[in-house]
Amino acid sequence: MSLAELLAATSHAHHEAFVVTNGEDPEWPLWYAQYLQPRLQSDHGIEVTVSDLVHVLVQADRDHAGGAWTEFYAQRIREAVS
Repeated sequence: MSLAELLAATSHAHHEAFVVTNGEDPEWPLWYAQYLQPRLQSDHGIEVTVSDLVHVLVQADRDHAGGAWTEFYAQRIREAVS
């Protein structure tokens, strides 16, 4: 599974976890980071802390101007850990 596909799967899992609120979660970066961190390590060999990942996700969210968000976020994660 590519990093973009993992992000899409994470989005789906988050929406399912927050179905009662229609996916609304003001702390979504923390949820995503906690979900992604072990999968990034095991599936992609990416060593990153949850707090660093939260920072990357928040900054990517601020910088993203539209379009394919999964590829944009994947690139930001790659840049942050290289």
